[in-house]
Amino acid sequence: MTIAYWIVAGLLASFYLYAGVVKVIRSRDRLRPMMAWVDRIPLPAVRALGTIEVLGAVGLLLPPTTGIAPWPALAAAIGFVILQIGAITVHLTGEDRQVMLNVGLLATAAATIWLATSSWL
Repeated sequence: MTIAYWIVAGLLASFYLYAGVVKVIRSRDRLRPMMAWVDRIPLPAVRALGTIEVLGAVGLLLPPTTGIAPWPALAAAIGFVILQIGAITVHLTGEDRQVMLNVGLLATAAATIWLATSSWL
């Protein structure tokens, strides 16, 4: 189970690290082709989401790596589930109704929660 956690959490963290950094550093015009919803959300909120994604990615990997406390990784995975529920809601309420990536990320975060609880608790 530990190897499975590292594979799934590593992939999830890689995605969120990339997506978060992009949201933090790119302008609204450069985000628009990838993320149609950025026009409906204030730019500081987009930046905050990016920061949360980066911190969550670090939270998935750093605590288990150091062995200090495994619970922040579990909290980060739960946070990603909540984030994807919100993302699906935003996509479905707007004109952009493409949610398959979000459903996949939601399932991956849920699998990370399961792997974390079965590996450490």
